[in-house]
Amino acid sequence: MFGFSPRREQGPAGARGYRAYAVGDIHGRVDLLEHLLAKIHADLQRRPTRKTLLVFVGDLIDRGPSSAQVIERLRCYRREGVKPVFLLGNHEEVLLRILAGDSTVVESWLQFGGLQCLQSYGVTLARIRGRSAKQVIEIVRTVVPKEHVQFLETFVDSCRFGDYLFVHAGIRPGIEVDQQSQSDLRWIRDPFLFDESDHGFVVVHGHTISNEVDERPNRIGIDTGAYRSGVLTALAVEGTERWLIDTSGRSRAGIPAAD
Repeated sequence: MFGFSPRREQGPAGARGYRAYAVGDIHGRVDLLEHLLAKIHADLQRRPTRKTLLVFVGDLIDRGPSSAQVIERLRCYRREGVKPVFLLGNHEEVLLRILAGDSTVVESWLQFGGLQCLQSYGVTLARIRGRSAKQVIEIVRTVVPKEHVQFLETFVDSCRFGDYLFVHAGIRPGIEVDQQSQSDLRWIRDPFLFDESDHGFVVVHGHTISNEVDERPNRIGIDTGAYRSGVLTALAVEGTERWLIDTSGRSRAGIPAAD
């Protein structure tokens, strides 16, 4: 777990002295990533701050056409004053399991975005048609550079930021943060999404698509379905303020911190 000491004042607040931008699920849309990064950098110029976290909540890959390019762009991302933090989504988990030799997830991976991921690494459909799961694993191991694998292996499961917790999917209600299972942090939906209890922090998450940012008193969902909607969203948090930046081209009013 990556994080800063919790704090509590009037309404939820970020870590003292820092700003954070949390970026939703990219899913292989390097074009939208570049667009959003440009907007975040412009926001930093308009309202400068010395210490910034740029948190990617996972699912960088699959579904969209440019998984390899997204990984390479973020692996090499550098900007003075900005510390990137990468959370492991369920799609990264599955790719790492395949690279480790897990043949049980190959078929479902190919159906839910893995094919597009392989194509971004130059693999044609003809090359994998009729191949066994073990043969597909060998192809994946051949085409995914070791630098990309090493980068994915550095990802963490959560990031505490003052009164906020950034995760990929959510948390299991009623369980302490340090006791949460990796499976829940990367895959959970219903038990978390429909829970209205106060977790002691606001959970910022991706994983579950909504047409607009899904803001509730105890959680904020920022997966706006970039790979199919063309809208990649970031939530900015500084002190008790928070605001939205996205690639829609629409004017977006900031969302105030909830009481």
